[in-house]
Amino acid sequence: MEAEYHKGRGAQIKTSNPFLKQEYVTEHIEGIDEEMIGEKIPTQIFYENPKKIVNKVDSPDVRMYYSLNPYQGCEHGCIYCYARKTHEYWGYNAGLDFETKIIVKKNAPELLEKHLLQRSWKPQPIMLSGNTDCYQPIERKLGITRRLLEVFLKYRHPVGIITKNVTVLRDLDILEPLAKERLVHVVLSITSLDEKLRSVLEPRTASAHKKLKAIEELSKAGIPVTIMNAPIIPGLNHHEIPKVIKAAAEHGALGAGYTIVRLNGYIGEVFEDWLRKNFPDRFDKVWNQISEVHGGHVNDSQFGRRMRGEGNIADIIAQLFNSSRSRYMAGREIPPFDLTKFRKGGNYSLF
Repeated sequence: MEAEYHKGRGAQIKTSNPFLKQEYVTEHIEGIDEEMIGEKIPTQIFYENPKKIVNKVDSPDVRMYYSLNPYQGCEHGCIYCYARKTHEYWGYNAGLDFETKIIVKKNAPELLEKHLLQRSWKPQPIMLSGNTDCYQPIERKLGITRRLLEVFLKYRHPVGIITKNVTVLRDLDILEPLAKERLVHVVLSITSLDEKLRSVLEPRTASAHKKLKAIEELSKAGIPVTIMNAPIIPGLNHHEIPKVIKAAAEHGALGAGYTIVRLNGYIGEVFEDWLRKNFPDRFDKVWNQISEVHGGHVNDSQFGRRMRGEGNIADIIAQLFNSSRSRYMAGREIPPFDLTKFRKGGNYSLF
C-alpha cells in the first residue's frame, strides 16, 4: 500500500547520509510490522552557538563575497534546493530532515557585531542568506534576522537579502533608513506564477501574488529590489520566464537573474521521487531535459557552467531570459552600495 503524500512538505522521502556509519531505516528484509501511513512530520528546532557567523564565498558563480545564514535547514521545503546537501554535514539527510529539522544560530547578531568590530574588517556587502532562507517561517517567532538588520543599521554596513518570503515587509522600518544610505538590496525569488505548481514545488513559500505585492511595497518605500527567476526547470517552468519578468517589472523590480536547476548529491534522488509522484506524465521529458543541460547528468559542479547549463536547451533558456529582461527592464539600474557610510564604532551615545 502506497504511503500517504506528505502535504505541506516538498521532499517525500528520507535519503541516506554519506557521513553516517549507522542510520535508522524502515526497509528490512523481513519488512516492518505496520505501514507508516499518514505519519505527521512536525518541525523540530535545534539551537546552535557557532563561533563565527560571516562566511567568505569563494564561488565565482555567485555575485557575493560574504554570506550569513542565521538558520540551517529550511522549512520552505523547496524540492530543488541546492542547500539540502549541506544538511548532511550536521548529521541529517537532504530529504525530509532538511525541512523538518531546523538549526537556529541564536547568537548570530552578537557574532555579527563582533565581526564588524574587528580592526582588520573593511566593509563588503554581506548577503542574508547565501544558503537557507533568513525569512523562513520560524523567523516570525524568533526574529533573528530582524536583530541582524538592526546591527547592520547600527554600523551603517551594507547588506543584501534574498528570500522567498514576504515577512521581509515586517522590517520596513529598518530597511528604509538602510536604503536612504544606499546600504541594502533585496532580492525576491520567484520560481513560477502558477500557484498549483508552486504549492508542490516550494510548498511553504509565499505565493507569487504576495511576492509581487511585496516588490511593489518595497519599491514604493525606496528599497532597491530585484528578482531571481530561479531555478528554471526545463519542461516545468521555463515557458513562464517572460511572464515572470514582465510581472516583476510592472511591480517595480529593477533587475532580474536566473539559474538552471542542478540536482547535486542526494537531491537528485529527492527530486526524482517528487517528480514521479507529482508529474508522472511529464517525468521522462523533464528528467531528460535536466540531464541534457548538464551534459547527460542531472548535476554539474563545474564553476562557470553549473548554474546556466550548456547545449541547445540551455541556449534557448538564456535567449528567452535575456530578451525578456531587455524588453521589460531596459534602462533600469540597481544603485551600488555606499561603502563609505560604515561606522566602525557603531552609534555612540552617553544616554
